[in-house]
Amino acid sequence: MWSKLLRTEPDASAPFLRLALAVVIFPHGAQKLLGWFGGFGLSGSLEYFTGTLGIPLVLALAAIAAEVLGPIGVLSGFLTRIAALGIAVTMGVAALLGAVRPDPASAFLPSGFFMNWFGQRTGEGIEFHILALGLSLALVVKGGGRWSVDRRLALGR
Repeated sequence: MWSKLLRTEPDASAPFLRLALAVVIFPHGAQKLLGWFGGFGLSGSLEYFTGTLGIPLVLALAAIAAEVLGPIGVLSGFLTRIAALGIAVTMGVAALLGAVRPDPASAFLPSGFFMNWFGQRTGEGIEFHILALGLSLALVVKGGGRWSVDRRLALGR
């Protein structure tokens, strides 16, 4: 099982996918866990997830872990498929919840496709989630590729 999970070709495109996904997702996780970049920190994020959105505590913690630990795993190429799958599930759930969120300022689907770059409307579009989901799923399929910890472990080096 481990050999199938770690197996990856020396694909030179995978490190670029890993870098892009990690650089974009980690700040969102840091907002939720550490309060960096204007975030609410762990207690504020958990309060929003469990109170406002009604997400069970264990799933809220899993989402935050996916956004903090996932990018670290993806960037290093360590357990790339698992880390990318965690990010993919988190992004998919966030996109789907965006259709039913009680707070219009945080609803994605009703806000259309495009992100709200200039603050001219309420809410954000769905484009960010589509890109993050696409990058994540590509890594789930192809693995960490060249310069990944997974590849070194699979080759026994």
